Amino acid sequence: MRELILKMSVSLDGFVGGSQGEIDWVFSGDQEAIAWSVETVGNASLHIMGSRTFKDMAAFWPTSTQVFAPPMNRIPKAVFSRQGSAVLKVAGATKALEDARTDAGVTYPETLQPGAESWSEAYVASSDLAGEIARLKAGDGKPILAHGGAAFARSLIAEELVDQYALLVHPVVLGKGLPIFSGVTSPRRLKLISSRAFPGGLGGADLSPAVTAPEHEINTSWSVPDQDGNALSLCSYGIS
Repeated sequence: MRELILKMSVSLDGFVGGSQGEIDWVFSGDQEAIAWSVETVGNASLHIMGSRTFKDMAAFWPTSTQVFAPPMNRIPKAVFSRQGSAVLKVAGATKALEDARTDAGVTYPETLQPGAESWSEAYVASSDLAGEIARLKAGDGKPILAHGGAAFARSLIAEELVDQYALLVHPVVLGKGLPIFSGVTSPRRLKLISSRAFPGGLGGADLSPAVTAPEHEINTSWSVPDQDGNALSLCSYGIS
């Protein structure tokens, strides 16, 4: 049985993208945070995502030489869409894709990287979400890693299909944008598995749904350094 991990970059006020889907704020350049994310992405047996995120990634990663490219290209994919196999045809460019290309700052060669064919070979999940996830979890191997987008993540969270969260919290407040926890109708406690503070002020946190327990047994806080090197305490409830 495989666990499902939802990996997302989030702002301090709980958004994973701006109101127009912009994600320019996630490109921090913090090499330690990038290494943490690459390790998380690589420790998976399957990458899953919604159709818009799939189209963006399928247009970006096959010719990319960035550090994320090997695990993103070589690990199998599943895309959740009602479009059937038509979703595998890459077309158009969203604001998120434009931001990613701008951050890269280079024109990638047309040469496809190893594993690039996995995007056109992705499994298309078209049935009900819970049923498809149950079938995917029934397989063996490393965890399933969900990338979003926001609507897909909201559905996974609302239906309580997420076994673990890998959140990279950015020291930025967007004020408005794309939430992922808005489908939660009652408070849910999370248990902190591990956390790490990065030099650029970002905080990485691995959390899982908490088994009902006395409040004093649930510790969901962590800290990141501010600009002066002082510890700034954060709490997972503040991003939900």
